[in-house]
Amino acid sequence: EEPLLDELGIHPDQIWYKTRSILNPLRVNSTAHKDSDLSGPIFLYLSLCLFQLLAGKIQFGVILGWIVVSSIFLYVVFNMLAGRNGNLDLHTCTSVVGYCMLPVVIFSAASLFIPQGTSVARYAVAGVFVVWATRACTNLMVALADGGEEHRGLISYACFLIYTLFSLLVIF
Repeated sequence: EEPLLDELGIHPDQIWYKTRSILNPLRVNSTAHKDSDLSGPIFLYLSLCLFQLLAGKIQFGVILGWIVVSSIFLYVVFNMLAGRNGNLDLHTCTSVVGYCMLPVVIFSAASLFIPQGTSVARYAVAGVFVVWATRACTNLMVALADGGEEHRGLISYACFLIYTLFSLLVIF
């Protein structure tokens, strides 16, 4: 009989492999993300919600709503830029946005130990994690879908807006 996680389509070794590929901010392994799944991103979203809850912010609905809107936003932007050459589906886009949420989750965990308030240190740390997440998401989007190389700057800008929004949620 097949194990329960395999029946549900959850493969922890594959999730760990994809998560490790995002941890290197200079080079993201796009071959690990060829097949998209949503179990890893859901785990990262729940981790973000947990760290926000530990910070005293109950934002489960807000985070879930922003995740849905940001995935649809990036999907629409990419397919509008690529035109007829765009072969990115919403499932892959949601998976990429979710796995690239890892730096924001790490920032949310680290912000528990950074003094509260609007300090320059908090914004600087947030900027580093936003650039990391933006770089990873842009590289994955361009590598996984055709027709994205000539629009790398615009895709990067859309990813930057998404991860800045999530980091502002962590800061405030």
